[in-house]
Amino acid sequence: MTQKIWYAIGVMSGTSLDGLDLAYVKFNVADGYKFEILEAETIKYSESWKKNLQKAFKESPENLKGLSAKYGDYLGQCLNTFIVKNSIENLDFIASHGHTIFHKPAQAYTLQIGDGKRIAKLTGKTVICDFRTQDVLLGGQGAPLVPIGDALLFGNYDYCLNLGGFSNISFDDNGLRKAYDVCPVNIVLNKYAQQLGFDYDDKGALAATGIIDKILLKELNELPFYTSDFPKSLAYEFVVETIQPILDRYTQNPKDILHTFTEHIAQQIALNLKPHKKILITGGGTYNQFLIKRLSELSHCDLITPTKDLIDFKEALVFAFLGLRRLNNQVNCLQSVTGAGKDHSSGVVFKP
Repeated sequence: MTQKIWYAIGVMSGTSLDGLDLAYVKFNVADGYKFEILEAETIKYSESWKKNLQKAFKESPENLKGLSAKYGDYLGQCLNTFIVKNSIENLDFIASHGHTIFHKPAQAYTLQIGDGKRIAKLTGKTVICDFRTQDVLLGGQGAPLVPIGDALLFGNYDYCLNLGGFSNISFDDNGLRKAYDVCPVNIVLNKYAQQLGFDYDDKGALAATGIIDKILLKELNELPFYTSDFPKSLAYEFVVETIQPILDRYTQNPKDILHTFTEHIAQQIALNLKPHKKILITGGGTYNQFLIKRLSELSHCDLITPTKDLIDFKEALVFAFLGLRRLNNQVNCLQSVTGAGKDHSSGVVFKP
């Protein structure tokens, strides 16, 4: 790696459909890795895009191919607007996660839409995308991918915890990076907040006024996934096929489901933390004060919330980092995390 300073845009779309995260990042690789988020923005999805992405789960392969092309054009347009708006001149590459439609590693299949070739053509920049497929083909989960960034950019924390559509955790275990998905978070909480007329449960205020249903909580906590062996990962299918049918059997006020599910999240995460450790928390769930307070009570850990840019854009930052590692043919996917046959450098590179 002869180039010491790199400029990149990381692009992330999460399962909770909060919006499209763009982070313009400067990396200095002269002595280890240093980063600076120079500009960042979340672009909210229009109602039509939300519907398109939500129903894509049920689309035919032919329609999905068309949607991937259309979504690639949308990403390219958003990127061009972001570049012009922020007068970005130095840009070595764009790293795009895409939007996950299917994730079934047990069937050796994962799909993130957002045609990288079209993004490269529209922006005139090198684009790296499709970070998960190679890992799945190597026998891995294809997730989580962020832990290489946790290890090399945030190694001074005992745990890195992300609270997004799903919660995932990353930590060092006797020299090996371990990471896995813990449980659903905003992908469930947002749905019940929306039933009450809100986009999300601001600070957990809605959940705080609900009542715990102990029978529902017990049923959620006894799901086999939580005691299954590692590596393991979660996707939208888990919510549709496992979580939602359970919740649908309970007819109480959405506030009670919010309170019960928030308690479920806090309990499951706490079970995966050793007490008195330093935890970096990022993702939209970091702002859920009701959840964070309960997690603090259960875990007895030092929960550290960083700057707003890092809370909101850590995943976009790390996907830019994954792209940097891929361009330099360096490992960006860890066998110890995904269960793949080997460490490897994943991602497909498209030139403009």
